[in-house]
Amino acid sequence: MARKQAIHVGLDLGTHKTSVLVAAMQDDGPHVIGLGTAPSQGLKRGVVVNIDSTVHGIQRAVREAEIMADCEIHSVVVSASGSHVRGFNSHGMVPIKGREVCPADIELVLDAAKAVALPMDRQVLHVVPQEYIIDDQDGIKQPQGMAGVRLEARVHVLTAATAAVQNVVKCCERSGLEVSQVVLAPLASAYAVLTEEERDLGVAMIDIGGGTTDLVVYQGGAVRHTAVLGLGGSHLTNDIAAGLRTPPQEAEKLKQRFGCALASSVGNDDMIEVPSVGGRGPRVLARQILAEIIEPRVEEILGLVSQEASRAGVENLLSSGVVLTGGTASLDGIVGLAERVFHLPVRIGAPSQAGGGLADIVSGPGYATGVGLLLGAHAPAQDLVAAAAAGAGSQGVLSKVKHRMGDWLREFF
Repeated sequence: MARKQAIHVGLDLGTHKTSVLVAAMQDDGPHVIGLGTAPSQGLKRGVVVNIDSTVHGIQRAVREAEIMADCEIHSVVVSASGSHVRGFNSHGMVPIKGREVCPADIELVLDAAKAVALPMDRQVLHVVPQEYIIDDQDGIKQPQGMAGVRLEARVHVLTAATAAVQNVVKCCERSGLEVSQVVLAPLASAYAVLTEEERDLGVAMIDIGGGTTDLVVYQGGAVRHTAVLGLGGSHLTNDIAAGLRTPPQEAEKLKQRFGCALASSVGNDDMIEVPSVGGRGPRVLARQILAEIIEPRVEEILGLVSQEASRAGVENLLSSGVVLTGGTASLDGIVGLAERVFHLPVRIGAPSQAGGGLADIVSGPGYATGVGLLLGAHAPAQDLVAAAAAGAGSQGVLSKVKHRMGDWLREFF
C-alpha cells in the first residue's frame, strides 16, 4: 500500500546519471526513503539533446524510487544545469510605503533588482539576496519590521536559456510528473555541502559533474559569484578511452575503480587490467599510466576555475578555502592536486544533513545536488531558493514599481 505521509521528491538530471530521491520530512530534516537511478542517455553537458531518451531515464529512475519508497510520485523539484547558465550581481531600490518594511516591500525590491534587460531567449531563474540597505544602513540580512524610508537590495541574479529550461520541464511532464520548481544544480549542491561558517568566511564550491563544472563563491553568507564551465568528468572518460584504446563504457569503469588525479601517489608496481576494442584480449598496464592521463585534464579543469575566480575578482574572498563535490570529486588524489592549483585548503563536500535508512548511500559527493533539492524543500524560505524568486518579465516589474511610486508620492504629497 502506498504511503500517505507527505513526501518531497528531488530529480537530479545529470549528464551521466538521472537520480530521484524521495524523502519524508521530519523535524530534524528530510529522511530519504527512496532512491532511483538510471543512466542519462539524452543529455549533453547538462542540456537535454534527446527528449525521448531523457524521458525514458526519468521514468526508469522514478519507478525504482517508487518501489523502494512504497509511494506514488506525482510532483518533483528538478535541477537544471549547463553552460548556458549565467550569473551577475544587481541592485534594486524602492520606497517603503508604510515607513516599516513589510513582506510586500521585500518582494518588490527583489523584483526591482531583477528588472534588467535580457535577450528574448533567456529568463531569470533565481534572485539570491546578498544584503539589504535601509536608508544609509547596510549589511542587513532580514529587513522585515525595520523602519525607514528607502529600501535597497543587492542581489545575485541567475539566468538560463529559456529553451533549455522548457525542455527539462517538458521531459518531466512527458514522464507524468508535475514540476513544482526548477532549481539550478550548483545552488542545490552548495546548500547540501557547505557549512554556515564557510559561507560566512568565504568559500568556493566546485561541483565537477559529468558534462560541466560549476563554481559558486560565497562570502558574508551570500552568493557573490557563479560560473559554469563546459568541462567535466566525461572529458576524463574520453581521454582514458582514447589513451588506453578501450571502449568508453570500460573507460568510465576504470576511472571510477582505479582513477587517481595525482600520478605521483600511485605505486610503480600497481597494475590494472584494461579491456581492448575490436574483440582483442585485455591488456595489463600500470595504474600510473591511467593516472598520467587523468591528472592533466583535472588540472586543466581546476586551472580554468582558478582563472575564472581571478577574472571575477573573488579569489581573495576564499578564507575558508575550496570545497569539491560532484561525482568526479571522488577521484583519489584530487584534494592534493586542487591544493596545488589553488594554494588553499581543500576538502571533499559530501551531503550529511539527510537522515533515514538511505542516508549512507546518498552521502557521497555524487548525490550533492539531489540532497540539496530535498534540503531546500525543508529549509526556511530565505535559505536556499524560495528566497531566490523565479523571475517575471521586466515590463511587469516596472509596472509594479511605477504603481508603488505613485502610492508613495500620493501619501506624502
